Amino acid sequence: MMPPKDLLDTLLGYLGFVVQIEETSNEGGNPTLQIYTEESGRLIGRNGETLEAIQFLLNRLLQARDKDVEKVIVDCEHYRSMREDRIVQRVRELAERVRITGRSLQLEPMNSYERRLVHNAFKDDPDVATWSPSDSARIKQITLVKKRSSAKRADIILNQAKNFSWGRSLL
Repeated sequence: MMPPKDLLDTLLGYLGFVVQIEETSNEGGNPTLQIYTEESGRLIGRNGETLEAIQFLLNRLLQARDKDVEKVIVDCEHYRSMREDRIVQRVRELAERVRITGRSLQLEPMNSYERRLVHNAFKDDPDVATWSPSDSARIKQITLVKKRSSAKRADIILNQAKNFSWGRSLL
């Protein structure tokens, strides 16, 4: 049974790439194979599509031998972490518009990994929240929404309490 690093090296060799591969772990503890090559642009592909396909193929080959094998992340010259930083930075800039105008903003469709990045980036934000449609929705888009301030929320609750009539049924 060939280790993931050797399998990836063989796979890329068949595709005509000359590479060096370094084994590491990402922040989540997933095994990561970092590829270094003179042809990083060709290996990464447009918007990382080739890199995604290679990762998918490697993981399918590994799972064919062992269904419980841990998913391996394939990266090329730290493309993924730089892309993650760019995505979060761009969304933070858009969130600033939501913060200023108070108007919601729908982001372009993203894959599940990118959506998780965005949700995590805003989970502790006091002003902006993220919202996604249910898992059954066909298009997975995140909407940035401005959170109501706690003072406004308190005013709304007080107004509702003032307007509450004891004569009406609660049901």
